[in-house]
Amino acid sequence: MNHPSPTPLKPDAWAPDSWQQRVALQQPVYEDAAELARATTQLAQLPPLVTSWEVRALKQALAEAQEGQRFLLQGGDCAESFVDCTSPIISNRLKVLLQMSLVLVHGLKKPVLRVGRFAGQYAKPRSTDTETRDGVTLPSFRGDVVNGPGFTAEARRADPQRLIQAHAHSALTMNFVRALIDGGFADLHHPEYWDLAWVEHAPLAAEYRRMVAGIGDSLRFMETLAGPIAGFTRVDFFTSHEALLLHYEQAMTRQVPRHQGWFNLSTQFPWIGMRTAALDGAHTEYFRGISNPIAVKVGPTAKSDDLLRLIDVLNPSDEPGRLTLIHRMGNAQIATALPTLLEAVKRAGRRVLWVADPMHGNTESTSNGYKTRRFDNIRGELDQAFDIHAAAGTRLGGVHLELTGEDVTECMGGARDLNEADLNRAYKSMVDPRLNYEQSLELAMLIVRKSGGMA
Repeated sequence: MNHPSPTPLKPDAWAPDSWQQRVALQQPVYEDAAELARATTQLAQLPPLVTSWEVRALKQALAEAQEGQRFLLQGGDCAESFVDCTSPIISNRLKVLLQMSLVLVHGLKKPVLRVGRFAGQYAKPRSTDTETRDGVTLPSFRGDVVNGPGFTAEARRADPQRLIQAHAHSALTMNFVRALIDGGFADLHHPEYWDLAWVEHAPLAAEYRRMVAGIGDSLRFMETLAGPIAGFTRVDFFTSHEALLLHYEQAMTRQVPRHQGWFNLSTQFPWIGMRTAALDGAHTEYFRGISNPIAVKVGPTAKSDDLLRLIDVLNPSDEPGRLTLIHRMGNAQIATALPTLLEAVKRAGRRVLWVADPMHGNTESTSNGYKTRRFDNIRGELDQAFDIHAAAGTRLGGVHLELTGEDVTECMGGARDLNEADLNRAYKSMVDPRLNYEQSLELAMLIVRKSGGMA
């Protein structure tokens, strides 16, 4: 793909399409520019998926997390698929996040900020632009918003109409999640709504139910004394996705009445992936101009000076709640890679929320061809992250996970000690391996223990 040379821009020269003057990595090649233009024009006229006041509310909550007053739980699918836009899959994913947040609230004794990695997570970065099988080379599968997973020329063609389909499926997902939350699905009086049938006999189920029973007893005691207490019947819930496909994000970037600036209204919380976080790249150019709270994935090769320059571009006024840094180092590299970055940002006095992603640095392939992650490595990286932040005098304010409420066997280890042979039983992910319910709940309990909330 041919890219124009980067063009220096004046600080005030930003526009939703100014990213097109920069090198844009991880973008599909569309064969028909006119077809792409028609699709993006149509997309730009469709209603937004979120509102500016939700975006502003999330930024305020993230500012509180930066001060240690909240803990961020961000989780969901590695890559959503259109066929998985079903009520059981969406509700099960929500159940897992609600159960994890209940564990965290109970143990950390502070509010948990719940952010779903869904309703827009349809694009994925790839290591190579093409894939070769049996001598046939085709474009890589880049997620349902771009092309299909089938290994045919027709399936792998980048189809602009998928932009419209992604908006529709995101809207359906958002509508259902909002209906569940507003209808009392998250009511702490009825955590039994969150049960997942397949984990009835899971090793951690009994411990979780004891915790729920204790919370229920406390809630009933308080309401006996004070009457019904507002806030226990629903929760705030936000969405996030990697804003990878810039034509889609540009079309969803809008101005709104009574608020200055531009808002990406495809999600409340977009992030830049590690592969597209170049200082002079198209994604950085796009992100610097939107008013949303934003995040950046930071890998083990990041240099302190480069990270500080990126912070200066993305949050020049040091606005509270604006910038989250999600480190994804790997269990074997975090001890050497993270401390210098923490020290540099701390020394510069920059206001950020540090979040751990213990998933993406721990991916490996098995001898039988599965892409997997070992739970011990995930747990190990998260465990080290807490210790490294404590030693640096900084705060780990959240966690970013790939997880599902389905009965999958994609990550090895955990409560049931899944091994390589178990992966064949229920490996469903199209891209990256996800934690199942038991493994997710185990991590939530680890977070609480590391924070001193459990004996």
